[in-house]
Amino acid sequence: MKDRLDSFIERIQGVGSFDCLQDSITELRDIYDVGHVIYHSLNGKGQQYAALTYPVSWVDHYIDQDYSRVDPVVQGCWRRFHPVDWRRLDWSGKPARDFLAEARDAGVGNQGFTVPIRGPSGQFALFTISDSRTDAQWERFTEASVRELILAAHYINQKALELDRGTDEQPMQALSPREVDVCTLLAMGYSRAQAAESLSISEHTLRVYIEGARFKLGASNTVHAVARAMVLGLLVV
Repeated sequence: MKDRLDSFIERIQGVGSFDCLQDSITELRDIYDVGHVIYHSLNGKGQQYAALTYPVSWVDHYIDQDYSRVDPVVQGCWRRFHPVDWRRLDWSGKPARDFLAEARDAGVGNQGFTVPIRGPSGQFALFTISDSRTDAQWERFTEASVRELILAAHYINQKALELDRGTDEQPMQALSPREVDVCTLLAMGYSRAQAAESLSISEHTLRVYIEGARFKLGASNTVHAVARAMVLGLLVV
């Protein structure tokens, strides 16, 4: 699976149009053998873009009914920075339950996992996978794939930004040597405890360096920061 994802990441960096990015979304769905993959972005000017594998009939119905008002995925992830399993969202209200029933009937699936992404100049995006696995199957799948899915989400978002603006570059403060060291070790698969021990620092100090790198790179979480640092050529792994 990892080899296929690595090949996907290499190919997506060569994508030159939004139509080709749509093809990449379909490819990612097949790589992970899930029901659907969805990428939806809102840039700082309020312009929207989506690449997804949902049935067109469901997409049109969702827009016609303005379901973003009641969709717990949209409403819940807007306030979050970390990936979220749909089971952790609030589906208790009747509008949300009715919406979920319609979504399932349309083939969306009963399981979902969404990565909120915040980019430059107010850009906000959601990367989602959905499927019809059982709770136990879905939990095993997401636990095994979460890091790869977050990386895929941010590479897709990076490409969408590049296609939207002509570049994905933004002003960035230079990382300190220690911040580079920390990101490099995490990119190599070290745990936080292992990285701290290797650098002879406490885990608290390690977190300070991680947060510094995350802020400078404009990353929403640690995995995003490491991915951004790698993409920008700041790490040698």
